[in-house]
Amino acid sequence: MELLLDLLRSVLYGVIEGITEWLPISSTGHMILAEQVLKFSFDEEFMSMFRVVIQLGAILAVVVLYFKKLWPFCADNGRDSGFSKHLRWPVVRLWMKIIVACLPAAVLGFLLDDWLDAHLYNSVVVAIMLIVYGVAFILIERRPRVPSTTKLSRITYKQAILVGAWQVLAMIPGTSRSGATIVGGLLCGMSRPCASQFTFFLAIPVMAGASGLKVVKYLAGGSVFTMPEVLALVVGCVVAFLVSMAAIRFLMNYVKKHTFTAFGWYRIALGVVVLGIWALQTFVFVPSL
Repeated sequence: MELLLDLLRSVLYGVIEGITEWLPISSTGHMILAEQVLKFSFDEEFMSMFRVVIQLGAILAVVVLYFKKLWPFCADNGRDSGFSKHLRWPVVRLWMKIIVACLPAAVLGFLLDDWLDAHLYNSVVVAIMLIVYGVAFILIERRPRVPSTTKLSRITYKQAILVGAWQVLAMIPGTSRSGATIVGGLLCGMSRPCASQFTFFLAIPVMAGASGLKVVKYLAGGSVFTMPEVLALVVGCVVAFLVSMAAIRFLMNYVKKHTFTAFGWYRIALGVVVLGIWALQTFVFVPSL
């Protein structure tokens, strides 16, 4: 019975991950709220790894949806014309920019992963970052601007580096990786669809690396996966993949006609809710739901 309940909780976590990973509203903020209700039977060490690894399902959705834009190789024409002739160079250059943008977060994430979890994964930090970036979205969308970059192929290395710097800020829980990089992209002159797609692609190496790091640390600490834990991970990843497919399509259609202002107001409201729950539990001693 407990296994069935854990699998149902994994489904709900997968839904939350699939929606909030791509919409700029912070998956961490929603996870904190979910944890008030969804109490797994697993220990905290596994849950710390689980919250990150289910992102693999979300990554797979990006790969499936944008495979043609991301695959750097040409079809074999039957002639031995050299390796370089089999490369789609615009895609290769895009991947080089993705790697450049991901390097700062990869290095700092490896060095600070445990410290960030220990010191910044809490309701107050998450609530503050939800509100701060919510205000940022509203202010950015209010200022008049004409995007200088509307296509992925037009993104410069300077823009990639700047967006990568904004991605580093997303290491603070509650910021939202997609939210930070979209804000960075907009400030660098990208259009909303261009900034959103570049954000999706940046997620592939960053989230794959973060997931791999969590699994390695989990196993290196002497932990071993049990069958219920494996089932929970698989279910969470599959659901995250399916929901991510819908969430990504929704966001790309949405930003073609709308601004990010609504997401800004939503973030502010969610930040207030998270802060309110923390205040109640801290000062009024209301137990977790």
